[in-house]
Amino acid sequence: MTTLATAPTARRRLARFGAPIAVALALVSGVTTATATPAADNPYQRGPDPTVSSIEAPTGSFAVSTSSVSRLAADGFGGGTIYYPTSTAQGTFGAVAISPGFTALESSISWLGRRLASQGFVVFTIDTLSTVDQPDSRGRQLLAALDHLTTRSSVTNRVDSTRLGVIGHSMGGGGTLEAARSRPSLQAAIPLTGWNLTKNWSSLRVPTLVVGAQSDTVAPVSGHSIPFYNSLPSTLDRAYLELRGASHFAPNTSNTTIAKYTISWLKRFIDNDTRYEQFLCPLPSTNSDISDFRGNCPHFG
Repeated sequence: MTTLATAPTARRRLARFGAPIAVALALVSGVTTATATPAADNPYQRGPDPTVSSIEAPTGSFAVSTSSVSRLAADGFGGGTIYYPTSTAQGTFGAVAISPGFTALESSISWLGRRLASQGFVVFTIDTLSTVDQPDSRGRQLLAALDHLTTRSSVTNRVDSTRLGVIGHSMGGGGTLEAARSRPSLQAAIPLTGWNLTKNWSSLRVPTLVVGAQSDTVAPVSGHSIPFYNSLPSTLDRAYLELRGASHFAPNTSNTTIAKYTISWLKRFIDNDTRYEQFLCPLPSTNSDISDFRGNCPHFG
């Protein structure tokens, strides 16, 4: 059987969403602690069995430490902050780099760094070389940040370099799509209220969750997030989440809806953790927080 570490595509297809047996087993197995041994059938599984409460909570089960990377120490991006689980009891972790948007600083997306790290990821929130860098540049900077994280950072030994993803807000979201198209070995991409003049992403091969905001006037979903999603290959693991009544700047403050689905997407596609399938498929219903949710969940996994 092909190994997970050497075959990202095979890893994505090992299990299918909506598997009732897996869900039943998860329900009867009980909650483990954050220092439990990873499941034998999935060496990348981290943390206790998830619940709605656990993915909506401001912090997860992992204590978090930080490490600063100065602009002078960074090569190809503007420095930033690494958030990582303090304990190494469960081995290495998947990792993501996060870019801020146009004119914004790392501080605008720092809340997501700590929140994701507490769920069992190494997270690098970055500053860009210039606050006015365009999406293509931000895409290259996200990849440079991942390269720094996996080869030169103080936490290199905590990161599994085969399990990486990218996230970004606004032009950083546009950069997320650019990075994913440039590096198909990535495991997950999440553009948050993304902005990009390019609308066709049919060559992208990375599982992608597109997050739009219903009341976005900077990057209206009709001209950005929805065309992004619609252009992705129908065979790709993809989803579109639209935040009800939210503005373009919703990702700049702590947001439970963004967090819960970002956590679920990263767990499923970076950690191959099928325990999180229940939050993605069947597709979530529209409610007071979600105005639209689309996806090809029968094909997920």
